[in-house]
Amino acid sequence: MGSDEPVNIKEYQELAKQALPKMYYDYFAGGAEDQHTLRENVEAFQRITLRPRILVDVSKIDMSTTILGYKTSAPIMVGPTALHKLAHPEGEVLTAKAAAACNVIMGLSFSSTCTIEEVASSCNAVRFFQLYVYKQRDISALMVKRAEMNGFKAILLTADTPKLGRREADIKSKMIAPQLKNFEGLYSTKVENSGGSNLKVFASRSWDPSFAWKDIAWLRSITELPILIKGVLTREDAIKAVQVGVEGIVVSNHGGRQLDYVPASIAALEEVVLAVQGRVPVLFDGGIRRGTDVFKALALGAQAVLIGRPVVYGLAVKGEYGVKRVINMLKSELELTMALSGCPTLSDITRNHVRTEIDNRYCRM
Repeated sequence: MGSDEPVNIKEYQELAKQALPKMYYDYFAGGAEDQHTLRENVEAFQRITLRPRILVDVSKIDMSTTILGYKTSAPIMVGPTALHKLAHPEGEVLTAKAAAACNVIMGLSFSSTCTIEEVASSCNAVRFFQLYVYKQRDISALMVKRAEMNGFKAILLTADTPKLGRREADIKSKMIAPQLKNFEGLYSTKVENSGGSNLKVFASRSWDPSFAWKDIAWLRSITELPILIKGVLTREDAIKAVQVGVEGIVVSNHGGRQLDYVPASIAALEEVVLAVQGRVPVLFDGGIRRGTDVFKALALGAQAVLIGRPVVYGLAVKGEYGVKRVINMLKSELELTMALSGCPTLSDITRNHVRTEIDNRYCRM
């Protein structure tokens, strides 16, 4: 533990930028087109203020909760992010071990660089599996079956990527996707491409842009696992998701990597929560960098938050230890925020503990 030990996630990001080759850092950190939504995901949190209550007994703070019935130490999940071996040679196996050590749920990316089996056997923990639907449906079906056989507890259906967003840093750097071990012998991730991003070529060849609401029935038919739809940003889609009978929703704009100029995830959260009316859990993803951000998302109705880039930054800088540090930083910051806001348990965090831009517009007290 040197004096240069990072004290917050921003410092981990700076160190990751120094540690990673520019192509890989740009891949993890970048967003779509003008990167407006990418910046907004973080900056929109800065425009929400807290309304703390004083003289509450906060000698004991309990951050534990359940997500889809699974106990977890905090309302923080490791979100599914691709290609962890670009950040560290041992990849998702180390991320899984760190999540297990912190007793938080991990979402494993469909584009993981370690296999489903490697991650499952690395340690004992609750894990969810992220799904992209390929044009060759049998490949997606096989991945779901493998996840189910290896003890994964839910499917995170990523629904905001019928095509890959325009990520200009990857186009400039001619970003190359490594061969994914999960698909060995099934599907080649190698592409012939003279210019631009290989990821883009791979995605347009692989992903099924025809996948629609009616196809949730197909997904239901191949798995017993609960299905959460990730990528919901509107009231209309939240209502549809409830109607098709999914078990949960993740409010997300894909970390600002898909359609630019959609709202920050935190700006879309309350609209979705109000539409869902508690019928299914609403999780949240996008721009979490502080414990105060977690608190704000919970106050606006999220049951838990997913963290993506911070995990990758921790992994790039200090491997498993770095991921644990990032998770524990957020946990200890959340604990302090709860204490200073007068909220000894998660159920004490209410809508009255935050003021949003909309509140300021209508002078809500």
